[in-house]
Amino acid sequence: MSIAASAPRRSTFFIPTLNKQCWSFMIGSALFALSAAPGFGSWAGASAVNLCCFIGAWFFTAAGLIQLILSGPVTTKVDYGSGIMVRADWLAASTQSLGTILFNVSTTAAVTAHSIPSQRDLVWSPDAGGSILFLVSGFLAVRGYRHAHKFFDPGSIGWWSVQINLLGCIAFGVAAVGAYVSKAGVTVDTAMANWGTFIGAICFFLASLVVLPASDRNSSGESA
Repeated sequence: MSIAASAPRRSTFFIPTLNKQCWSFMIGSALFALSAAPGFGSWAGASAVNLCCFIGAWFFTAAGLIQLILSGPVTTKVDYGSGIMVRADWLAASTQSLGTILFNVSTTAAVTAHSIPSQRDLVWSPDAGGSILFLVSGFLAVRGYRHAHKFFDPGSIGWWSVQINLLGCIAFGVAAVGAYVSKAGVTVDTAMANWGTFIGAICFFLASLVVLPASDRNSSGESA
Protein backbone atom coordinates (compact mmCIF):
# COMPACT_ATOMS: atom_id res chain seq x y z
CA MET A 1 0.00 0.00 0.00
CA SER A 2 1.45 3.30 -1.03
CA ILE A 3 1.17 6.39 1.14
CA ALA A 4 0.59 9.63 -0.69
CA ALA A 5 3.11 12.29 0.21
CA SER A 6 1.49 15.10 2.11
CA ALA A 7 1.72 18.55 0.61
CA PRO A 8 4.30 20.76 2.30
CA ARG A 9 2.73 23.05 4.83
CA ARG A 10 3.39 26.69 4.20
CA SER A 11 4.74 28.53 7.21
CA THR A 12 2.34 31.13 8.63
CA PHE A 13 4.88 32.75 10.94
CA PHE A 14 5.32 35.86 8.78
CA ILE A 15 1.66 36.22 7.85
CA PRO A 16 0.22 39.26 9.71
CA THR A 17 -2.88 38.48 11.77
CA LEU A 18 -4.91 40.22 14.46
CA ASN A 19 -3.73 37.59 16.95
CA LYS A 20 -0.09 38.42 16.30
CA GLN A 21 -0.78 42.14 16.48
CA CYS A 22 -2.57 41.80 19.82
CA TRP A 23 -0.02 39.48 21.39
CA SER A 24 2.89 41.67 20.28
CA PHE A 25 1.26 44.78 21.78
CA MET A 26 0.40 42.86 24.96
CA ILE A 27 3.91 41.47 25.45
CA GLY A 28 5.47 44.85 24.75
CA SER A 29 3.00 46.57 27.08
CA ALA A 30 3.68 44.04 29.85
CA LEU A 31 7.40 44.76 29.62
CA PHE A 32 6.86 48.52 29.74
CA ALA A 33 4.49 48.13 32.68
CA LEU A 34 7.03 45.97 34.51
CA SER A 35 9.78 48.51 33.91
CA ALA A 36 7.69 51.27 35.50
CA ALA A 37 6.05 49.17 38.22
CA PRO A 38 6.48 50.68 41.71
CA GLY A 39 9.64 49.36 43.33
CA PHE A 40 10.88 47.41 40.30
CA GLY A 41 13.59 49.91 39.41
CA SER A 42 14.94 49.99 42.96
CA TRP A 43 14.95 46.20 43.15
CA ALA A 44 16.20 45.28 39.68
CA GLY A 45 18.30 48.32 38.84
CA ALA A 46 18.39 50.77 35.94
CA SER A 47 19.90 48.26 33.51
CA ALA A 48 16.98 45.85 33.94
CA VAL A 49 14.47 48.70 33.48
CA ASN A 50 16.15 49.85 30.28
CA LEU A 51 16.40 46.29 28.96
CA CYS A 52 12.66 45.72 29.54
CA CYS A 53 11.87 48.90 27.63
CA PHE A 54 14.30 48.00 24.85
CA ILE A 55 12.73 44.57 24.30
CA GLY A 56 9.22 45.93 24.76
CA ALA A 57 9.82 48.57 22.08
CA TRP A 58 10.66 45.86 19.54
CA PHE A 59 7.39 44.07 20.29
CA PHE A 60 5.62 47.42 19.89
CA THR A 61 7.31 47.95 16.53
CA ALA A 62 6.33 44.49 15.31
CA ALA A 63 2.73 45.08 16.42
CA GLY A 64 2.66 48.53 14.83
CA LEU A 65 3.88 47.13 11.51
CA ILE A 66 1.26 44.36 11.58
CA GLN A 67 -1.42 46.92 12.42
CA LEU A 68 -0.32 49.07 9.48
CA ILE A 69 -0.46 46.11 7.09
CA LEU A 70 -3.92 45.11 8.35
CA SER A 71 -5.28 48.68 8.27
CA GLY A 72 -6.23 48.39 4.61
CA PRO A 73 -5.92 50.80 1.67
CA VAL A 74 -4.33 54.21 2.15
CA THR A 75 -7.14 56.11 0.45
CA THR A 76 -10.88 55.79 -0.13
CA LYS A 77 -13.33 57.41 -2.54
CA VAL A 78 -15.65 60.12 -1.24
CA ASP A 79 -18.37 62.21 -2.85
CA TYR A 80 -16.86 65.58 -2.00
CA GLY A 81 -13.67 67.57 -2.57
CA SER A 82 -11.15 65.82 -4.79
CA GLY A 83 -13.10 62.57 -4.55
CA ILE A 84 -10.30 60.80 -2.67
CA MET A 85 -9.23 61.05 0.96
CA VAL A 86 -6.70 59.33 3.16
CA ARG A 87 -8.38 56.87 5.52
CA ALA A 88 -8.24 57.71 9.24
CA ASP A 89 -7.57 54.05 10.13
CA TRP A 90 -4.48 53.99 7.91
CA LEU A 91 -3.29 57.36 9.23
CA ALA A 92 -3.69 56.16 12.82
CA ALA A 93 -1.79 52.93 12.13
CA SER A 94 1.03 54.63 10.20
CA THR A 95 1.44 57.35 12.83
CA GLN A 96 1.54 54.83 15.66
CA SER A 97 3.99 52.65 13.73
CA LEU A 98 6.34 55.61 13.30
CA GLY A 99 5.98 56.36 17.01
CA THR A 100 7.06 52.82 17.90
CA ILE A 101 10.18 53.27 15.76
CA LEU A 102 11.07 56.43 17.69
CA PHE A 103 10.67 54.42 20.89
CA ASN A 104 13.15 51.93 19.42
CA VAL A 105 15.62 54.75 18.92
CA SER A 106 15.20 56.17 22.44
CA THR A 107 15.25 52.79 24.22
CA THR A 108 18.37 51.79 22.29
CA ALA A 109 19.99 55.08 23.36
CA ALA A 110 19.04 54.33 26.99
CA VAL A 111 20.64 50.88 26.84
CA THR A 112 23.75 52.31 25.16
CA ALA A 113 24.04 55.16 27.68
CA HIS A 114 24.18 52.58 30.48
CA SER A 115 27.77 51.86 29.44
CA ILE A 116 28.71 55.42 30.52
CA PRO A 117 29.40 55.42 34.29
CA SER A 118 27.84 58.85 34.88
CA GLN A 119 24.55 57.74 33.27
CA ARG A 120 24.12 54.27 34.77
CA ASP A 121 21.34 55.42 37.08
CA LEU A 122 19.24 56.88 34.24
CA VAL A 123 16.20 54.95 33.03
CA TRP A 124 14.06 55.29 29.92
CA SER A 125 10.80 57.23 29.85
CA PRO A 126 8.53 57.88 26.85
CA ASP A 127 10.20 60.50 24.64
CA ALA A 128 8.40 63.55 23.25
CA GLY A 129 8.52 62.52 19.59
CA GLY A 130 7.10 59.04 20.06
CA SER A 131 4.52 60.23 22.58
CA ILE A 132 3.23 62.99 20.28
CA LEU A 133 2.84 60.49 17.46
CA PHE A 134 1.02 58.10 19.79
CA LEU A 135 -1.34 60.92 20.82
CA VAL A 136 -2.07 61.77 17.19
CA SER A 137 -2.67 58.11 16.35
CA GLY A 138 -4.98 57.71 19.36
CA PHE A 139 -7.20 60.61 18.30
CA LEU A 140 -7.18 59.44 14.67
CA ALA A 141 -8.25 55.95 15.78
CA VAL A 142 -11.19 57.43 17.69
CA ARG A 143 -12.12 59.59 14.71
CA GLY A 144 -11.93 56.60 12.37
CA TYR A 145 -14.18 54.57 14.66
CA ARG A 146 -16.69 57.42 14.98
CA HIS A 147 -16.82 57.76 11.20
CA ALA A 148 -17.85 54.11 10.73
CA HIS A 149 -19.76 53.47 13.95
CA LYS A 150 -21.67 55.22 16.71
CA PHE A 151 -20.12 58.03 18.75
CA PHE A 152 -21.07 56.22 21.97
CA ASP A 153 -21.10 52.46 21.54
CA PRO A 154 -20.16 50.71 24.84
CA GLY A 155 -21.65 47.46 23.57
CA SER A 156 -18.81 47.12 21.05
CA ILE A 157 -15.37 45.82 22.00
CA GLY A 158 -13.92 47.93 19.19
CA TRP A 159 -15.26 51.08 20.86
CA TRP A 160 -13.69 50.09 24.18
CA SER A 161 -10.39 49.30 22.48
CA VAL A 162 -9.99 52.72 20.84
CA GLN A 163 -11.05 54.56 24.02
CA ILE A 164 -8.63 52.63 26.24
CA ASN A 165 -5.88 53.03 23.62
CA LEU A 166 -6.43 56.81 23.66
CA LEU A 167 -6.11 56.85 27.45
CA GLY A 168 -2.82 54.98 27.09
CA CYS A 169 -1.57 57.52 24.55
CA ILE A 170 -2.49 60.37 26.90
CA ALA A 171 -0.73 58.64 29.81
CA PHE A 172 2.45 58.22 27.74
CA GLY A 173 2.22 61.91 26.86
CA VAL A 174 1.99 62.78 30.56
CA ALA A 175 5.02 60.55 31.19
CA ALA A 176 6.97 62.40 28.51
CA VAL A 177 6.17 65.73 30.18
CA GLY A 178 7.25 64.36 33.56
CA ALA A 179 10.47 62.99 32.07
CA TYR A 180 11.46 66.34 30.55
CA VAL A 181 14.91 67.40 31.70
CA SER A 182 15.37 71.13 32.31
CA LYS A 183 18.47 73.10 31.38
CA ALA A 184 19.62 72.62 34.96
CA GLY A 185 19.64 68.86 34.35
CA VAL A 186 16.66 68.22 36.63
CA THR A 187 13.77 65.95 35.66
CA VAL A 188 10.41 67.74 35.92
CA ASP A 189 8.61 64.97 37.81
CA THR A 190 10.02 61.45 38.07
CA ALA A 191 6.89 60.09 39.71
CA MET A 192 4.75 61.49 36.88
CA ALA A 193 7.03 59.87 34.33
CA ASN A 194 6.90 56.47 36.05
CA TRP A 195 3.16 56.44 36.72
CA GLY A 196 2.39 57.73 33.24
CA THR A 197 4.44 54.94 31.70
CA PHE A 198 2.88 52.31 33.96
CA ILE A 199 -0.73 53.42 33.40
CA GLY A 200 -0.17 53.88 29.67
CA ALA A 201 1.30 50.41 29.31
CA ILE A 202 -1.62 48.86 31.21
CA CYS A 203 -4.05 50.69 28.92
CA PHE A 204 -2.26 49.44 25.79
CA PHE A 205 -2.35 45.91 27.18
CA LEU A 206 -6.09 46.09 27.83
CA ALA A 207 -6.81 47.76 24.47
CA SER A 208 -5.28 44.76 22.71
CA LEU A 209 -6.72 42.19 25.10
CA VAL A 210 -10.33 43.19 24.49
CA VAL A 211 -10.02 42.72 20.71
CA LEU A 212 -7.94 39.54 20.92
CA PRO A 213 -10.03 36.83 19.23
CA ALA A 214 -11.93 34.86 21.88
CA SER A 215 -10.66 31.54 20.50
CA ASP A 216 -7.10 32.70 21.11
CA ARG A 217 -7.89 34.09 24.58
CA ASN A 218 -9.41 30.82 25.69
CA SER A 219 -6.93 28.45 24.04
CA SER A 220 -3.59 27.32 25.37
CA GLY A 221 -1.69 29.32 22.80
CA GLU A 222 -2.72 27.82 19.46
CA SER A 223 -0.99 29.78 16.73
CA ALA A 224 -2.92 31.92 14.30
